[in-house]
Amino acid sequence: MTNGLSRVALTAALFASVALPAAAEQVFNRIATFPVAANLPADKEKLTTTSAEIVTASEDGNTLIYSDSPLGGIGFIDITDAKAPKAAGAVMMDGEPTSVAVAGGKVLVGVNTSESYTAPSGKLAVVDIASKAVDSTCDIGGQPDSVAVAKDGSFVAIAIENERDEDVNDGALPQMPAGDLVIISLTDGVADCGTIKRVALTGLAEIAPEDPEPEFVAINSLGEIAVTLQENNHIAIVDGKTGEVKSHFSAGTVDLAGIDTKSDGALKFTGTKEGVPREPDAVKWLDDNRIVIANEGDWNGGSRSFTIFDKTGKVAYDSGPSLEMAIAQIGHFPDKRARSKGIEPEGLEAAAFGDQNYFFVLSERSSIVGVYKDTGAEPELAQLLPSGVSPEGAVAIPSRNLLVTANEVDLGEDGGPRSHVMVFELAEGTPAYPMIQSAMVDGAPIGWGALSGLVGDAEKAGTLYAVNDSFYSMQPSIFTIDATQKPAVVTSALPIMRGGAAAQKLDIEGITLDGEGGFWLASEGDAAKLVGHGLYHVDAKGEIKAEIGFPTELLAGQTRFGLEGITSVGTGDDMTLWMAVQREWGDDEKGSVKLLSYNPKSKEWGAVRYPLEAAGEGWVGLSEITAHGDHVYIVERDNQIGDNAKLKKLYRVAIADLKPAKIGEELPVVTKEEVHDFIPDLKAATNGYVVDKLEGFAFDAAGKAFAVTDNDGVDDSSGETLFWEVNLQGTN
Repeated sequence: MTNGLSRVALTAALFASVALPAAAEQVFNRIATFPVAANLPADKEKLTTTSAEIVTASEDGNTLIYSDSPLGGIGFIDITDAKAPKAAGAVMMDGEPTSVAVAGGKVLVGVNTSESYTAPSGKLAVVDIASKAVDSTCDIGGQPDSVAVAKDGSFVAIAIENERDEDVNDGALPQMPAGDLVIISLTDGVADCGTIKRVALTGLAEIAPEDPEPEFVAINSLGEIAVTLQENNHIAIVDGKTGEVKSHFSAGTVDLAGIDTKSDGALKFTGTKEGVPREPDAVKWLDDNRIVIANEGDWNGGSRSFTIFDKTGKVAYDSGPSLEMAIAQIGHFPDKRARSKGIEPEGLEAAAFGDQNYFFVLSERSSIVGVYKDTGAEPELAQLLPSGVSPEGAVAIPSRNLLVTANEVDLGEDGGPRSHVMVFELAEGTPAYPMIQSAMVDGAPIGWGALSGLVGDAEKAGTLYAVNDSFYSMQPSIFTIDATQKPAVVTSALPIMRGGAAAQKLDIEGITLDGEGGFWLASEGDAAKLVGHGLYHVDAKGEIKAEIGFPTELLAGQTRFGLEGITSVGTGDDMTLWMAVQREWGDDEKGSVKLLSYNPKSKEWGAVRYPLEAAGEGWVGLSEITAHGDHVYIVERDNQIGDNAKLKKLYRVAIADLKPAKIGEELPVVTKEEVHDFIPDLKAATNGYVVDKLEGFAFDAAGKAFAVTDNDGVDDSSGETLFWEVNLQGTN
């Protein structure tokens, strides 16, 4: 049993190396992003679902090969120029490819051909990398999961999972037939099907010993195979030459403290769980005596951690919740998974870059890769890398100082990000990510995410305030950001309160100062959810002092796409609040939205019309409004991601031209002036794909401009939050 309390206390120290790298330090940064859809065969539709699951590399490091289960093939990427990956085609496999591994000039592919859970079948395909031809196949008598090649190229090991049907008996084991381990001899990368050796793994585990379900295999330089039995919560070490099970042991359980255990729209790292089975997925050898496992969980477990064992089963180190806490600091904690398995570490890679041994922990649900330096004792968390949606596999290419991740989720049909392969390079420099993170308070991170509005402090240069949107409906907050640090730091979170209790069912999309130490907040309503559009006046302690709904004549044309920003012009009794409505309402002409005005003293409402740019794919709307000098600045954007993103721009309107008419009357149309195109910023920030939700923009007290993106609470999103100083010209 491992207590997680001490791990939480260590998180701040571990993560400090991410925030404050030494000068000229070697760090990993993303240098390229490749959309898997670029490899779709010509006869496939553009939005055909794709996935990059397990990825490997040719021996020269110039070609990547990944398994694409929904496509039913494997894809090739030319990374001769690592900063400009090129599509190199796909090969269909007549089945479901589950894993790939390179042996010489060949790639070995595990292919699932099962007709049902009770009649599993599969094959090992040998594909020539140069010609992309399937040279041969071996019938391996079951459903393959993981494939690994011995370091000397003499054999291949295949985990035959014969996975259970989760709809039968609530997914409980046993469900026959049992899985096993297959070993096949190789000659110049070609499998000799006549040498197939089956290694029975029954009778080993305490959990369902008659039904082992091998998940992942890895091989050390001695030819010893480590195999995880995820659902059985067990690990076996097998001699690859003889097939003898040399040792086996339970993966064990852990007690966890200081974790978020409720998927409730709030981030509270105060919960506990006891006796959680690790249920490991991936395994890698750190040397010939130690393995590291990723404790994803599946059936009853998932300890949110990774564990280092020696090959006798002795625990050398368990990370407890420390990685999860570091991930929460950078806004990537997946609240919707809090009640179950949290960040779900799933994939692993390990390699030496120069004289430094590293291992990489892939968190499926937070879409982050933890980079650890292997010290031989307690590992050192060096970096957290952003990795697209749901990283599944990774391959290190030390000869080229590269790390590559494969990200399995494709949300293209819903207008979201596609599956991607991402390339990182180890070089001198500073980490490009995270761009913002939170401080630790009393041993726990300040929970944050889904930042949706931004405003600068009136007096303190480099201090800004942000709000979160309805994703955290049980924890609406005002965050103080210190933008003078790199990365910027969320130093505090002020809960928004109503009558002394946390306010709920708010969708805060904008924030501005009230000139008295408090704030005005803009909330986007949704009539279907009985949430009204409106303004909230909050004092310096976060208590709501006034709630102001929209007038009846304005609500006549309402939709759920309401306020997306708020700013103030003037002071005292002369203060006017200006708000941006995101999209057209029922009484708006197509391509035109309202900028609303409200005078808190006179309680008068008004509006002007703002002309939108023409929409391409998807829609175009407003995301933010902020006053500075003689203008109000407005973020206008489309809702597109990646290569489809065409419009993420900043415009301004002269304050002198903001002459509102009464609601219901003919509204004057304002003239806008383009100030800045954000798309180059979004592309260059971390060399990822362009995210859609640029939602916060503000000036600080010194006149510096800052922007922030909304990460959607890491729900069907990569979770990346980009926060940066925007280089503007002529903004006074």
